[in-house]
Amino acid sequence: MTRSAAPSSSELRRTLGVADAVVIGLGSMIGAGIFAALGPAARAAGSGLLLGLAVAAVVAYCNATSSARLAARYPASGGSYVYGRERLGMFWGHLAGWAFVVGKTASCAAMALTVGAYVWPGQAHAVAVAAVVALTAVNYGGVQKSAWLTRVIVAVVLAVLAAVVVVCLGSGAFAADRVAVAGSVGAGGVLQAAGLLFFAFAGYARIATLGEEVRDPARTIPRAIPLALGITLALYVCVAVAALSVLGPDGLGRAAAPLADAVRAAGVPGLVPVVRAGAAVAALGSLLALVLGVSRTTLAMARDRHLPAVLAAVHPRFQVPHRAELAVGAVVAVLAATVDVRGAIGFSSFGVLAYYAVANASAWTLDPAPARRAVPALGLVGCVTLAFALPWVSVAVGSGLLAAGMASYGVRRWWAAR
Repeated sequence: MTRSAAPSSSELRRTLGVADAVVIGLGSMIGAGIFAALGPAARAAGSGLLLGLAVAAVVAYCNATSSARLAARYPASGGSYVYGRERLGMFWGHLAGWAFVVGKTASCAAMALTVGAYVWPGQAHAVAVAAVVALTAVNYGGVQKSAWLTRVIVAVVLAVLAAVVVVCLGSGAFAADRVAVAGSVGAGGVLQAAGLLFFAFAGYARIATLGEEVRDPARTIPRAIPLALGITLALYVCVAVAALSVLGPDGLGRAAAPLADAVRAAGVPGLVPVVRAGAAVAALGSLLALVLGVSRTTLAMARDRHLPAVLAAVHPRFQVPHRAELAVGAVVAVLAATVDVRGAIGFSSFGVLAYYAVANASAWTLDPAPARRAVPALGLVGCVTLAFALPWVSVAVGSGLLAAGMASYGVRRWWAAR
């Protein structure tokens, strides 16, 4: 009788059901993005904000459908890294994993700094580092603890957003004509708004990246991803309509804290601190789920030696990729302590769109029937279009880092061939 098998095992334990997977998806999507993304999107699209939201939702639906089909076929940690590797070849898997890890690591730091900015603006960096350390410890203790905490965070954020919607729609400042599309709305502005708003949708793949920890993945994942996306879309439409109805597209575009400004304009300034607290909790939820997803993709890439093999270890007791989680937490903590990464949000969207482009291309190969290929084809075109509709700085930085990922793959192949 020996106990040596457990520590050497690289398999994660399947403990998550449909409800847990949906909650993790909601915790990933319903985060700081909805508190912050509406302002920049309104500046880009004006009265076409809701059109941008609709475009983002269509692309997100295509991505979710492709991800669900692929995750049911390949229920392993890594998401599009695994799908690209299995369906398109090792290079495309590497590129997808690189785009996800680099882009989402920047997002982690941005979410941590958002927590700091709302909780204690004068010490935002210190609070951000503390948040990273605390949530890394939670993730280290096992995915069920993460799911439990995410459930609490989602409940708080949903309550705050519901209060915003009720206050705005029921106030004397409500005006339905502010919601309507008026004047000339440029396609470029709508697409840029869609790309920015996509950042707030991008968490549904967290369910797929946890595929190795989901019970009955062929049944659970295809149910959980569309359900989480549908709930999120309905909520975002309500919040966007509420904010537009009291601020209008111009006022929303100028707002530094859109939802806080909306409840103030609705005549309920006492709710502003509650909204600020909700934003901080939402950012914590996003950070929790982001670290969870990035560490799982790091694990998958380390297993294939695209990242250092030492990161592929799974903790014998907690059954989590503990070295990958600690490495991700350390990098994010350093970024949160030293860098202002708010400008990296656009780059993060670029990286995530590249990641989903690989997912759609992978799903396109699953079935030769034209009807089955329509959704992944639309998703692929949508991802590429939205990526290059982002601000040029985001496109330039994102393209440069993707090129670095390609170069790292070439160097690795050259070294292995020696």
